[in-house]
Amino acid sequence: MIRVLQIIDTLQAGGAERLAVNYANELRNHNVVSSLCATRLEGPLLSSLDNEVGYIFLNRKSTLDIGAVLKLRTYILKNEIDIIHAHATSFFIATLVKILIPRLMLVWHDHYGNSEFLHKRPTTVLKLCSLFFTHIFSVNNVLEHWAKKKLWCKNVSYVKNFPVLNKTEYDLTNLKGEGGKRILCLANLREQKNHIRLIEAFKIVIKDHSDWTLHFVGKDFNDHYSTSFFNKIDELNLEKQVFFYDTKSDILNILKQCTIGILVSKSEGLPLALLEYGLARLPVICTNVGNCGELISDKSLGILLNSDKDYEIAKALASFIEDETYRLNCAKNFNEKVSKYFSKEAILANVVKIYGKTI
Repeated sequence: MIRVLQIIDTLQAGGAERLAVNYANELRNHNVVSSLCATRLEGPLLSSLDNEVGYIFLNRKSTLDIGAVLKLRTYILKNEIDIIHAHATSFFIATLVKILIPRLMLVWHDHYGNSEFLHKRPTTVLKLCSLFFTHIFSVNNVLEHWAKKKLWCKNVSYVKNFPVLNKTEYDLTNLKGEGGKRILCLANLREQKNHIRLIEAFKIVIKDHSDWTLHFVGKDFNDHYSTSFFNKIDELNLEKQVFFYDTKSDILNILKQCTIGILVSKSEGLPLALLEYGLARLPVICTNVGNCGELISDKSLGILLNSDKDYEIAKALASFIEDETYRLNCAKNFNEKVSKYFSKEAILANVVKIYGKTI
């Protein structure tokens, strides 16, 4: 059996982090001995990790934390790991340990969310590290083409993200507002996610639909953008209709309480939240960034926005609010597409096949 270690910098509830945990948990069903390493910070996703999955936390304090590198090396040798599957920015420590253990195969998973702005991406260190990559997984076609053109690894594949929604029995979140009239945005408080524009659009919507509410779930980084977000809610007097819940682990429970799922990001890879909306049978509205157009490929699947202007977002929301039949049909069709083409079984079977070719 292949022994694979997923590496991720934190276990905070972001898309790349959730996917790393999903890989670690689900690969056990594909004849893989699975482990996971968090390098810098633990978080709420640790509770989602199956007990049968091996786990190590490095508590890495700096980029060149030699103690953390040696701790990781010891774990890999002790557990006879064959492949390290490094997600996002964890590629650097993965490269260091690959240099120390040359027999290791290193797969890098590129989750870069700003794929609309790749010209601004720092590449010097990544390009050097790519000399040690056996294979690169890219979460959308844009990143796949970029890696083939810019990096020094000849094996690059577009690998779809897949959603997993597990039922939890604890720390259950009760959303405010009226049932059947809740809009959900599942995204950490980062500028690229465009929360403030969504709030401005929602202010337009409630002129005619004052009984609807907007709910944000995601990590608050307590930075300038966070301050702007909460100031906008206050400025528009939306404290009783817009609610923020920070990081939550009971995502399935939250999705079940909502009526519409929305993302109006300025840039994306292939957002896991969008797939989770589909798996939970929510009708979706999303901006046409990253590979979102692959998911919402026609109007029967949801509403794909070519603009993030507030009135365009408001128009899309009003369409779903005012036409229940259209809303429910989109939810059904999108659920069927996600279940068929983004199933964990098919995607992981392909990943394990690639793993097998690397060793």
